[in-house]
Amino acid sequence: MKAVVQRVLRASVTIDGAVTAEIGSGVVIFAGVFEDDNERDAIWLGEKCAALRIFEDENGKMGIGLEAAGNRALVVSNFTLCGSVKKGRRPDFARSAPPERARELMTVFTDAIRSAGVTVMEGVFAAEMKVALVNDGPVTIIADSRE
Repeated sequence: MKAVVQRVLRASVTIDGAVTAEIGSGVVIFAGVFEDDNERDAIWLGEKCAALRIFEDENGKMGIGLEAAGNRALVVSNFTLCGSVKKGRRPDFARSAPPERARELMTVFTDAIRSAGVTVMEGVFAAEMKVALVNDGPVTIIADSRE
């Protein structure tokens, strides 16, 4: 599983013109599920995303975790993170998990984040979403359960 974590001042998901999820200060997590991912990958990645210390402390260093900095995450499933651009110009998504398996593992992933005490808002799986966010920093971290 792969996640792109962005520190934000605010973020929202809009579907068919209606805001379906939004947060203030916190993180947006775009997550993709590969075909050979399992529950262990989803739990590890969820716990890692929840525990990242990417907020500034009193010394201006990234020393504060999500639990002390708003405690909110907006999670958006994004199969395109599993794409490969190694060959040609069109991304190849063959390594992405089938939709039903991806949906199951996204639930395990978000449950792991919630278990860490983080308030989680979510996009809608497989929906055409418009994601708006205001990056803070910008701070963008890529986490991968394979590394």
